[in-house]
Amino acid sequence: MKAVIMAGGFGTRIQPLTSSIPKPMIPLLNRPIMLHIVELLKKYEITDLVMLLYHQPAVIKNFFRDGTDFGVRITYVTPLQDMGTAGAVKCAEKYLDERFIVISGDLLTDFNLQKVIDFHDEKKALATITLTSVKDPLQFGVVVTDKEKRISQFLEKPGWGEVISDTINTGIYVLEPEIFSHIPAEENYDFSQDLFPKLLEKQQPLFGYTAKGYWRDIGNTDSYREAHHDIFKGKVNVRIDEPKQDLVGKDLRLGSDVNLDEHVTLEGTVVIGDNSQVFESAHIKDTVIGRNCTIEAGVRLSRCVIWDNVYVKRGAKLNDSVLCGNVRVGHGVVMEEGVIVADDTSIGEESYIKRDVKIWPRKVIEAGATVTGNLIWGEKWKKALFEGALIKGLTNMELTPEFVAKLGCAYGTTLPKGSFVLSGRDAYRSCRMLKRSFIGGLLSSGVNVRDLTMVPMPVLRYKLRSFGEVGGIQFRQALDDPASTEIIFLDGDGLDFSSSMGKNVERIFFKENFRRAHHTEPGALTEIPQQVMDFYREGFLNAIGKTPLQKKAFKVVIDFNHSPASQLLPGILTQMGCEVISLNAYVDEERGVKALSDRDQSLSQLSKIVATLEANAGFWLDPTVEGIIMVDETGTVHGEADILLLMVGLALKAGEKGVFAIPVSAPSAIERMAQERGCAVTRTKSADRSMIEAALSSEVVLTGSMDGRFAFPRFQAAFDGMFAIAKAIEMAARSGASISATAAGIPRRAFLQTRVPCVWDMKGGIMRKMSEDSLDKEASFIDGIKVHFGEDWALVLPDQYQPHVHIVAEARDPKAAQKLLTEYQKKVEQWKKELS
Repeated sequence: MKAVIMAGGFGTRIQPLTSSIPKPMIPLLNRPIMLHIVELLKKYEITDLVMLLYHQPAVIKNFFRDGTDFGVRITYVTPLQDMGTAGAVKCAEKYLDERFIVISGDLLTDFNLQKVIDFHDEKKALATITLTSVKDPLQFGVVVTDKEKRISQFLEKPGWGEVISDTINTGIYVLEPEIFSHIPAEENYDFSQDLFPKLLEKQQPLFGYTAKGYWRDIGNTDSYREAHHDIFKGKVNVRIDEPKQDLVGKDLRLGSDVNLDEHVTLEGTVVIGDNSQVFESAHIKDTVIGRNCTIEAGVRLSRCVIWDNVYVKRGAKLNDSVLCGNVRVGHGVVMEEGVIVADDTSIGEESYIKRDVKIWPRKVIEAGATVTGNLIWGEKWKKALFEGALIKGLTNMELTPEFVAKLGCAYGTTLPKGSFVLSGRDAYRSCRMLKRSFIGGLLSSGVNVRDLTMVPMPVLRYKLRSFGEVGGIQFRQALDDPASTEIIFLDGDGLDFSSSMGKNVERIFFKENFRRAHHTEPGALTEIPQQVMDFYREGFLNAIGKTPLQKKAFKVVIDFNHSPASQLLPGILTQMGCEVISLNAYVDEERGVKALSDRDQSLSQLSKIVATLEANAGFWLDPTVEGIIMVDETGTVHGEADILLLMVGLALKAGEKGVFAIPVSAPSAIERMAQERGCAVTRTKSADRSMIEAALSSEVVLTGSMDGRFAFPRFQAAFDGMFAIAKAIEMAARSGASISATAAGIPRRAFLQTRVPCVWDMKGGIMRKMSEDSLDKEASFIDGIKVHFGEDWALVLPDQYQPHVHIVAEARDPKAAQKLLTEYQKKVEQWKKELS
């Protein structure tokens, strides 16, 4: 008699265990599930096998080959397309010219197959379906038989209201070769849904045999873990390759070359594969450990399944979890019940993986992280959510609607019940989707939301200066990665979140200690777009000096990048007396942020238009409406560090008096310019909040970053691209000089910067080395370490959010600056070698 083993399924329901191998090859007691089926067939002298493959067939073929090693003869059949269960068997028709049995390759069973065959023979059946009784028949096909065991009714995957029996189809059939006359060729055809109902309708001899014994369909990860539990409890007998040890009161199975420390505590059934080692004081209960694994001292494993090549470091506690191949678990890691970690994943030390979390292959979990939800598409899970005041992640992959809803709950929990929060977004459609989920979480915590819908970020900040709201959030597409979304958190004064505020939200998010409002007390949602725009416009015009512009019309070209600022700024500038030519001034919710290469093209186009139209200036307003790039009347583009010098120059030429707040990495030419005009400069840290806090001083007239963002505290102490454009125009008009003339009068020094890759753990050591190296030099420690050599200087600054170190150098000429930059670049590289 021959057997057909069905082994072609994709194993979708049992992912991520099937991410790299087909479901029948998933290890059960360190052996593929299908090998247990092969041995069950062999037990009843069925050794002529046809394996039906489809998904990843090479993995199965490479393991079983021709079957000689397993005492059987195997013929492989691989349909070219998905033919359904019966359709796939039809593909093997030429090998099946006698009675045969069909069985799934992903079952765990000890049914007496001979009794099924004898029943089939006795009834002279065309087809016999093996049946069994289960407690939960909803996910299977229910079968009803009459007194003669002839099948009278099928019900495929019924609801509880439809259940008429607990007897189900096990997927094990005995069939006569005549069955093929009822199966159409080259057609997707299923046993349960097509063939058996058709045989029933034609009153063909179709019987059901209710088998006794153990049967489990290993169709999902819960079922996979429960199958192991059943084996440990002795509910089913399966072969275990590792020999049983002669230890009274213990069921210990050890492979060859296993190193098991004598002080290891063992409970229940423990299986350890070849060449694995378990060190002292480990505690292992009802667990399967694969081959080439290392379990360090103090590890506690309870009801776990560990595949091959896994390393678990000291002190880890894993409960009822599955680790696939090549997984690394750091020391002190805790996994709650039901955790699945797929292949090639690394879990950082002291991480906490919550119950039923599934982690897909090739992920990196940072040390100290708490993982509360499935990690499917992203590459890593961070231990900290916030980067400064923002949370950033891949849209719909890392930042999913479920994730941001929980984030909204966590944020709302930190605020008083019944308080108000201001919300806004850019034009992009994904931001609208995520913001709505976030607002749902906020409302559930009893916090009210005033939604500005699509609004420029500076307008939202400006509204927060007035009373009424305790905080604000803005959703926007990331400039450097259009596939990512950024969520910016603001306090009640419109300032970026402080680190303590962010940690408070993180703490509640990871503990899931959310405040849930009573069903009569959820927060309310209101929309207030227009009033806020009018409020901002009024304050804007009051803060800007209009008189010089009314005497001299100023023609300006602005590329709005499809941002909502295009609906506000042209009207304000017109009221100031400007002639405005707008580019990309319509809101496009599908276009989103342009790539950097597109930005260069836009700037080139803007430069030509400014020169052609003989405009006084041109501006490129970035989509966040915070940063700008300036083009003077000759078409010369002034970007990044260059524009900071130019804005300070315009302010000084226009007669501004006070203090200029700039980051520690900014060119020193600014100090020289300010001193000549009787003004002062204060250096700040590079973090946004540090610069904005400096702008709160009444003496500060301008705060400028190194990437084209400016704050004028007399209007608002936050970066505002719209006001920066208006202020640049106003200052240029007030000075009476063209922008190009102002730019030409700025003293120039060579200014270079680069960055060196540096892993997180090494940053502290690098800065210690830099500190030691600077002992006999003039140095400042405002942000990073800045070493002065007369008027020249070099700065080594570790990046706050990325694994690299910035190096900045300024000198009298490019050659000297390059020499200084190269010198410190070599030093950092050398320090890295010494620390590794």
